[in-house]
Amino acid sequence: MATSNCWQAVFPQTGKSNARLQTELMKATVQSIYPKSVQTKDDSLFFMVKEGLTKKLIVVGSSDLFSKFSGTIEEINQYQVKICPLTTENRKALQSIFKWMVPRACGTNQASIGLGDRLGLASSGHISTVRNRNVMPILAQQSIRELNLTGRDYTKVLDAAAWAVFQEGYTLGYGADGDHLKEPSDVKMSLDLGFSMITLDCSEHIDDSISTLSDKEVNAKYEKLSPDVRQKFEAKYLNKEFTLNTGSKIKFEQAGFRQMILVYVHALDFAEDVFKNIIAPAQREIDFEVSIDEVATPTTPQDHFFVANELINCGIKVYSIAPRFVGEFQKGIDYIGDPARFEADFQIHAEIADHFGYKVSIHSGSDKFGVFPIIGKYTKGRFHVKTAGTNWLEAVRVIAETNPQLYRKIHQFALDNLDEARKYYYVTFKESDIPDLASLSDSQLPDLMNQPAARQALHITYGLILQAKDQNGKYIFKDEFYHELIDNEELYTNRLRSHIGKHLDLLNIKEQ
Repeated sequence: MATSNCWQAVFPQTGKSNARLQTELMKATVQSIYPKSVQTKDDSLFFMVKEGLTKKLIVVGSSDLFSKFSGTIEEINQYQVKICPLTTENRKALQSIFKWMVPRACGTNQASIGLGDRLGLASSGHISTVRNRNVMPILAQQSIRELNLTGRDYTKVLDAAAWAVFQEGYTLGYGADGDHLKEPSDVKMSLDLGFSMITLDCSEHIDDSISTLSDKEVNAKYEKLSPDVRQKFEAKYLNKEFTLNTGSKIKFEQAGFRQMILVYVHALDFAEDVFKNIIAPAQREIDFEVSIDEVATPTTPQDHFFVANELINCGIKVYSIAPRFVGEFQKGIDYIGDPARFEADFQIHAEIADHFGYKVSIHSGSDKFGVFPIIGKYTKGRFHVKTAGTNWLEAVRVIAETNPQLYRKIHQFALDNLDEARKYYYVTFKESDIPDLASLSDSQLPDLMNQPAARQALHITYGLILQAKDQNGKYIFKDEFYHELIDNEELYTNRLRSHIGKHLDLLNIKEQ
């Protein structure tokens, strides 16, 4: 149920002491107050409340800090109070006072988890999950594709994460990832807004067609490279063997050498250009991740070592690299493939990352429970795992629990629009594997989010669901969907805590 507007009742009837008010707020059982948000600075007091379905920032005091915020001024029991909407401007004002609200780089010595929040409602649940674990949350993580599908922008993504950090009083640090960015202009835009991590998607500069060419065609393309480029790479790598810190050896033999150069040579130029012209001039710590995973064939150890060595030799400070692993990392379901083969493959990738001093990154990491223990074992607690769709699916689970009729409409809409959704995401489930909705009772609906085909159907259609409008331009599902989640905030937090907590447990990031 929506909370009532009763936070004013906590204000002491007499006296203007902010210390006294803070004590009352911290012990308040009033549901509309977020006790963890209570903060003081100079002679001002700050906390968040929920009025109905709307959250607001409350500022109490008369200092210069009070004037930084826009809102309406009231006097409550002799306290000067400003009631502020959760705007971008008020977020920035609060960040200027509490620096722990500003996204920061994580670095390479700690585990991190990307927690893509497509709705802007999940971060408080994510914070609850990581609070007592040795892992840094990257709370603001969105790709341009996701923004286009949800109708959001990076400012809204940052706003949602920062306000959740304040609501939960989370002072341990969080990151913001401009995810899978392909355009230098988008990288610059993200950094200008304050993002602390950039995932550079090099897929449009990786020649994925090379694997389909004959040897004759490969040789012809290779000869078109400048002699200087060919000679440089041949002198450094061809028939050379490199020993990793673990003792494992990476050897570059004639077979496959030219193909490797052709696949990655332009991606290296792209990454160097973006780093030297956009990342480095920012003059602050940035977690710079290079993604080479959006390709059809798995990244070989030689590929990985070559890319990493070249990036680092040209002066790029690499935070993480995302290879394409063997098997399939499809959206929202467990790993598809042979776990033993994955383990052998992942071990050498983890060794290469450790050799160069960066973290290996696992994309589409949602729900890969079968291989999480392997990832935790070989990275020794230094990894980056990206999740996104699974957080949306937990929101869908909440809808199935609290509003079965709405869920049934969304489910059918998803089935009706699968062909359109498949244009954006690669999945291989069969629609026939999804249980017949008409045969299920309301109490059985939440369990559909444990069924792989149903999960993927609801996963890939999120953008279509959120953007669907009727003939009058009114959202068909979005407003009611948000209403249910905001009204059931605690339930959504609990679902995320359980589900993302399972991810971290299997990655060996236990609660302390």
